[in-house]
Amino acid sequence: MTMKYIATGALLISAMAGFNANATDLLQAWQAAEQHDRELAVARAAHAAADPQRRQASSLWRPGVGVTAAAGWGYGESQMRGAQFTAPGFGTSNGVNFGTSITSGTATRVALQASQPLYNPERRAQQQQLNLQADMGDLQWQAAQQTAMLRTTQRYLDMAVAQEQLRVLDSQLDAVRKAAAEAQDRFDIGSAPITAVHEANAQSAQLQAQRLAAQTDLDIKRRELADATGLAPESLQARLPLIVQPASQAEALWQEQAAAGNPAIRQQQLAADIARAEADKHRASAAPKVDLVAQAGQDRLSGSGDYGSGARNKQTNAMLGVQLTVPLYTGGWRSAKEAESLAKWNEAQAQLDAAREQVARQVHAAWLGLQTGAQQVEALQQALVASSARQDATRTGYEVGHRTLLDVLHADNDHAATQLALAQARSRLLIHQLQLAQLAGRLDEAAMQQANQTLN
Repeated sequence: MTMKYIATGALLISAMAGFNANATDLLQAWQAAEQHDRELAVARAAHAAADPQRRQASSLWRPGVGVTAAAGWGYGESQMRGAQFTAPGFGTSNGVNFGTSITSGTATRVALQASQPLYNPERRAQQQQLNLQADMGDLQWQAAQQTAMLRTTQRYLDMAVAQEQLRVLDSQLDAVRKAAAEAQDRFDIGSAPITAVHEANAQSAQLQAQRLAAQTDLDIKRRELADATGLAPESLQARLPLIVQPASQAEALWQEQAAAGNPAIRQQQLAADIARAEADKHRASAAPKVDLVAQAGQDRLSGSGDYGSGARNKQTNAMLGVQLTVPLYTGGWRSAKEAESLAKWNEAQAQLDAAREQVARQVHAAWLGLQTGAQQVEALQQALVASSARQDATRTGYEVGHRTLLDVLHADNDHAATQLALAQARSRLLIHQLQLAQLAGRLDEAAMQQANQTLN
């Protein structure tokens, strides 16, 4: 009987080796998710606005050129009295009157204007805002990528644990069915009570129900991973972590790295800087502006009037110089806008402090999870060895008549529960490790490669 179970175990190990050889790689799953994850696709589309924002910021200090053209019905009259008129051959005449009249004519206007900002604090603050918003977009994209990495790993490990649960239940179910058949044979020859058969059958039915629930859970988790990666569900086979080394780095160093590199903190710092730039735009000292201006234009009006049908007026002008603009009164709008912006800046500063405190708590929780998780894995590994020894001893006792079949079933259940708990603990340990890297802003392809190397 003992040799039979050893052979069964050897076959199971061989089957698991073949299973792992065909399993989906975590790094492959992430690389597929990078192209197919819907949440990441939304972040990628949002990140596309960062480069145009930087181009907008650069354009604010470049020359602007515009042209104006208009045509339509026109009317114009002018009267001049008491003028002096001088012309060759006519001498000089005083008290001369001039008059023009176009009561129904065609009017056209063409104007070209170019300007180059020389001094404009408001525009400078606007440029700063646009650059900060572009930096914010880069940080949001970085944070979205790290979140997607952690999300993909969580889905991958959830599926791996679900696979392990189903495998353990199948192993239990197979052992219980064999035990039920053995109990029936013993009952038939009168060496075992009928209660042993009933206990085995009841355990078999309970395990069958648990297996159906586990299969459903596995199908759901496989579908989640398939949707995120775009890989065919039937091709997905995940691997569990085998050995996950706890981080040797002290918590204080993790806290320092998170304070400097955490994407959420950096985003909130940028939000405060953007709010401050908005307040700078509306300061009274930011109101004056100086521009280099070049203008050229022509106005024409032709048609019939009081003095004939061929009347025409034409005016051409051009100017190159410096233009100073100083708003003197805005009805209180500028000061109110500055007060509003300063209030929002204070709000952003308070949110920054809250973000720092929240991240510090998250780092503490992840670091504790990593330390206690390592101890839990070590304890469960010892428990697995002990439960395996207990399982063998109980089965041997049953074979010689010192233990009941119910004792054997309980020992099998405890061993299976320990196997599953160990798989879950190792998965949580890996997640805590990646969470720390994410909180420090250091979750990248290299970290995913390192995590992939821990898988069985």
